[in-house]
Amino acid sequence: MDAFKTFRGVVATLERANVDTDQIIPKQFLKSIERTGFGPALFFDWRYLPDGQPDPAFELNAPERAGASLLVTGNNFGCGSSREHAVWAVQQYGFKAVIAPWRGEGDKRIPGFADIFKNNSYGNGLLVIELASADVDWIFSAAKGRKLEATVDLAAQTVIVHADPDRVFPFEITPDVKEKLLSGLDAIGLTLTHEADITAFEAKHDVQMV
Repeated sequence: MDAFKTFRGVVATLERANVDTDQIIPKQFLKSIERTGFGPALFFDWRYLPDGQPDPAFELNAPERAGASLLVTGNNFGCGSSREHAVWAVQQYGFKAVIAPWRGEGDKRIPGFADIFKNNSYGNGLLVIELASADVDWIFSAAKGRKLEATVDLAAQTVIVHADPDRVFPFEITPDVKEKLLSGLDAIGLTLTHEADITAFEAKHDVQMV
């Protein structure tokens, strides 16, 4: 996967909670054995009218969202089935990062992202960022009816929303995941960085391949 790089891009807002993977990429698009071509099917049932034309009422079809690379959405994004295609569709549409809020506290806390979707995102180089609900609500408000841009800096762990004035939102991420994204290493790539040590271990212990 590609290494994550700091970027500045247009913000697209999808002010909906509990967006499941069947809405992200409907099941009829899962037949392909390739890992490409899923971008046009992202949010298919919401993006298009029955005649196949873009639905002007859908948030992402607004002119000010054209070319967006940062998606800001509601909590529990990516719930439902574990289809990895959901992450591919988000990326292939053009999004490099997704922001969602957590809500509640303690045992009643609802995360920004479903666990499987989050893990699939990290495994494919998609950065998912959790912010407090008040911060995400502020972004929703700032983006209403206008083109809004933001800079996402993973190394500094900040999202800078370019409003008037700019607003900086720090975020948390575990060090190991951060390093994988910055270096562009998935689980296989990370293992291969230790190839010499693995070979030496096998030679020393005379590992028999079955």
